[in-house]
Amino acid sequence: MVESNLLLILLILPFAGSVVAATSPANLRNAEVWLSAAVSALGLGILVALHGAVADGGVVEKTIRWMPSFGLEFSLRVDGFAWIFLVLILGIGLLVVIYARYYLSARDPAPRFYASLLAFMGSMTGLVMSGNLILLVMFWELTSLVSFLLIGYWHQNAQARDGARMSLIVTGAGGLCLLAGLIIIGHIVGSYDLDAVLASGDKVREDPLYLTALILVMLGAFTKSAQVPFHFWLPHAMSAPTPVSAYLHSATMVKAGVFLLIRFAPVLNGTEAWFWVVGGVGMATLLLGAFFAFFQHDLKGLLAYSTISHLGLITALAGIGTPEAIVAATFHIINHAVFKASLFMAAGIIDHETGTRDMRKLGGLWRSMPYTATLAIVASASMAGIPLLNGFLSKEMFFAETIEAHDNSIFDRAMPWIALVSSALAVAYSLRFIVSVFFGPVTTECPRTPHEPPHWMRFPIEILVTICLLVGIMPAATIAPYLHAAVVAVLGDATPTYSLALWHGINAPLIMSLIALVAGCLMFALLARHVARAPAGPPVIRQLEGQRIFERMLLALSWKWMRTLHRVLGTERLQVQLRVLVLMAAAAATGTFLRDRPGWAPISFANFDPLFAFVWIIGAACAVGAAWQAKYHRFAALVMLGGAGIVTCVTFAWFSAPDLSVTQLLVEIVTTVLLLLGLRWLPKRNEEIRGDVELRARTRRFVDLLIAVFCGAGMAAISYTVMSTPLDREIATYFLEHAYSLGGGTNVVNVILVDFRGFDTLGEITVLGIVGLTVFALLRRFRPAKETADVPEQQRIQLAFDDAQSDRKPGATLRDYMFVPSVMMRWMFPAIIVIAAYLFLRGHDLPGGGFAAGVALAIGFLLQYLGADARWIEDRLRILPIRWIGFGLLIAGATGLGSWMFGFPFLTAHARYLDIPFIGEVPFATALIFDFGVFTLVVGAIVLMLIAIAHQSLRSKRGVEEDPNRELTAPDEDDPDRKPAAAESDAADAWRSGAS
Repeated sequence: MVESNLLLILLILPFAGSVVAATSPANLRNAEVWLSAAVSALGLGILVALHGAVADGGVVEKTIRWMPSFGLEFSLRVDGFAWIFLVLILGIGLLVVIYARYYLSARDPAPRFYASLLAFMGSMTGLVMSGNLILLVMFWELTSLVSFLLIGYWHQNAQARDGARMSLIVTGAGGLCLLAGLIIIGHIVGSYDLDAVLASGDKVREDPLYLTALILVMLGAFTKSAQVPFHFWLPHAMSAPTPVSAYLHSATMVKAGVFLLIRFAPVLNGTEAWFWVVGGVGMATLLLGAFFAFFQHDLKGLLAYSTISHLGLITALAGIGTPEAIVAATFHIINHAVFKASLFMAAGIIDHETGTRDMRKLGGLWRSMPYTATLAIVASASMAGIPLLNGFLSKEMFFAETIEAHDNSIFDRAMPWIALVSSALAVAYSLRFIVSVFFGPVTTECPRTPHEPPHWMRFPIEILVTICLLVGIMPAATIAPYLHAAVVAVLGDATPTYSLALWHGINAPLIMSLIALVAGCLMFALLARHVARAPAGPPVIRQLEGQRIFERMLLALSWKWMRTLHRVLGTERLQVQLRVLVLMAAAAATGTFLRDRPGWAPISFANFDPLFAFVWIIGAACAVGAAWQAKYHRFAALVMLGGAGIVTCVTFAWFSAPDLSVTQLLVEIVTTVLLLLGLRWLPKRNEEIRGDVELRARTRRFVDLLIAVFCGAGMAAISYTVMSTPLDREIATYFLEHAYSLGGGTNVVNVILVDFRGFDTLGEITVLGIVGLTVFALLRRFRPAKETADVPEQQRIQLAFDDAQSDRKPGATLRDYMFVPSVMMRWMFPAIIVIAAYLFLRGHDLPGGGFAAGVALAIGFLLQYLGADARWIEDRLRILPIRWIGFGLLIAGATGLGSWMFGFPFLTAHARYLDIPFIGEVPFATALIFDFGVFTLVVGAIVLMLIAIAHQSLRSKRGVEEDPNRELTAPDEDDPDRKPAAAESDAADAWRSGAS
């Protein structure tokens, strides 16, 4: 039980650290480093505690019920294979954190970097630990999203943005294919549990859908691990900071694909399709990646293509599929992660200390950086497969597998030759890395004078190179036990007998290694000078460059096809787009209705109430009038829209639903005022339209009216069908009977929202938060029309009239114009806070709840903005709506996670009576905490939209002549979490002359 709980801690740690890092002040750079290092170190400590349980084929599992009725569970599992991957993720992650401390500039935003790094660490940890196929895909896509942020960390760099976008498109599309493939596998097996899938290999391979599932899963793996033809995104991701490259492309991001291949080998392996697809793609990637690497001039570009080549080697071993090949693939995953991370860090040091990564401008660095040169040479030798280093051992195992007969096809017989040529190229590009950078004439073209870096910047490379040496010299005493545990976890009883001895005699693999070493040295000696002088490599590289292919594909999609469709079907007018969407939905609903006509109960007028019918006639007239007048009479349309809303409130109250009535009334107030404030910034409509234009406008409005009537009638028919169809057991009856016994509340509506259907509510408030952020993002780039920038005409006329009727000085401000209302609104704020608290606390038993209370409190903020301008309010009232949204989501989500600690499904609520001293027993339900999250998010979302509209008055006042002393820009007004500065108070009056 303790070990299984450690899995949950291991998963939560990085994400919790990411949240702390993201919310920390920007000046706590060292604290960010200590936090990230502590998370990684604590995770490694947990892995040490778990090793005994997984050493001999054991599995540690933690299953949390998510949606048991759908067969979905939050299942975590760690076996020997996952354990070794987690060591790489957390161990190399710890070294990257230390390295990044000295690599990144003090000007780089540390919170964003370490928050993204920890989030990526958590995503990879979740992917490796997933015990459910759907959960695996969720973390798979999360790695793509967070890697997008890491690759594009220097977003001011166009290459970083392009590389991040390219990686997200390729790996994200592959993730969708993986989702489809795993759903098919789950359908074949009858379960999405990973253990059940791994035990059903024969069943999957015999199913007719096997080939479809194989291709889809392989697309996901190939895109993530940059296999041909999807290899092109990885070199362009090198624009990321070097710590990111060292982490993502050695132990994490690109290793996810090969992890998937090895993990699902027992399920999908054993067929000709697997051998040809996986083995063929792996061998092609191995050869092409090595070839491209030799012709690179950029250090990180060379390492990127060498990574592609080594990933191809691992993929080829997985495609061979024999137990010995799986052992070799697992071993090379470990070895490659170690020497490639050290090489990326060494390249980063060279770039950091010399100012360039171009090998044509480097040379002779051995003299000025001897210690770094020694470390980089050892790591490069390991990459080339030189004896007494870890890379040599796994390369020997690879050679041994390629010379074994598999199906005696041409491809099978060509595999040893492909392996030999690729290995010779690996020696060549490793020599080029060493000789071009560290030997030869001392460079004079470096932007900076080369020198050794700080010791702690070099320390991670020392650790990794030491591992390369220890594993290469003493494999049995260092890596053998951990490799065995990983292999047993994958192969089980099929685990072969293998040896990690340094000397196996003079055999075919050793001879192949010697030939590759000699051939690689000759290749470098003959071609090095020509390659160094070539501007961009041979023409074949330029023609096969993946970026060009990718950009041509995007150009074809966006220009030829999409623009043709846009020209034929598209329009930039929002009204037309909405009309098309509504007609499509209406057509789909009509088709369903004509195919399966429902049985309608006869309409009864026994309980007909003329008064209620009259109320609804008014509501219908308001709705039609609002739609008809929206074109040229916006204010009238808004008033009638509010009338329709009031009728809806009356309807809820009429049918004994006061909770819904209160909520609807509050929402009507907020939406009406927000729309009214928004109308302030829209340009006037041209009402003087004559002739054909007027006729077309009236025709279009009449057609829209017909569409609205048809859709409204259809919705009425659907509602009547649902309400008149008899049910075996009424849902309402169930909720009425169990609201108090299971939810601890007598307000059935609120209990449904925060208990029975709490998951739906969590999704809805998430959407509301996204809407608030979207509105703010759109309006921060909106600039008011010229005619709306000045004080509104009505207010200007009223001010002029007041000036004429009084002795005060002309040019009254908004405070004078709305002095009495503003005082009343300000005094109402404490009372509204009390009302909001009242609605919140009574919501579980009486009409109210978190949503209604949140809207009520938002109305209080809204009144403050109505009574004074935005700057005056924000100088006196700290409102941080984005944090309100974030904390609301965190509180609601944490409430759902809390139920897991007691073994219940997500968001399971618990109600009981608490005995409080001097007060007695008080009812309490965990749903109250969830409701508080709803309350917080609703306040944040509404106030954020309010701020987005109110800040339009602080925009550039173009063409204003009435007040020449008025400032024209407000550079800091786009930040809703802006901290008011004391210096702003002197200039505040300059902003108060405009309406909020």
